[in-house]
Amino acid sequence: MDKDLICVGAIMGAYGVRGEVRLKSFCADPAAIENYSPLTTEAGDSYELKLVRSVKGGFGARLSGVADKEAADALRGTKLYTRRADLPNLPDDEYYHSDLIGLEVLDTGGAVLGKVTAVQDFGAGDILEIYGKGMKEAALLPFTMANVPTVDLAAGKVVIDPPEGLFLAVKEG
Repeated sequence: MDKDLICVGAIMGAYGVRGEVRLKSFCADPAAIENYSPLTTEAGDSYELKLVRSVKGGFGARLSGVADKEAADALRGTKLYTRRADLPNLPDDEYYHSDLIGLEVLDTGGAVLGKVTAVQDFGAGDILEIYGKGMKEAALLPFTMANVPTVDLAAGKVVIDPPEGLFLAVKEG
């Protein structure tokens, strides 16, 4: 995926029978997704977006060229992207998820623990998913200043101070 593209939303399925989609926005201000139209898919398709109404978990929206329920259903699971240049600049202590994914993870002593494989948000704040050699499953670490005191995008790394035992619990035994 082009690093110049940032995922700002996803199509959750059809909404009604007239071609509207149910849209989940990943923007800090969910309605701001409309400001980044046209949006692009991983396949390179481009859609003009118009939010129509709020619905549970997102919005009912119209996409250019999507005229019926079948076309809207066919887009279920499609992620929508905008160019990084179209997004606002972030303060020094905020990051786009795509910037964190792939960063090397070191502990405060400099030992390499793995890489950030995903950033999750289950409603209580961002969580780094970290996977490394010898781990049978990913470690999940809340993305807080206490747990992640250093993010160095230029060097491609984060320094973490995980709770004691977190990485022992996910190592192969």
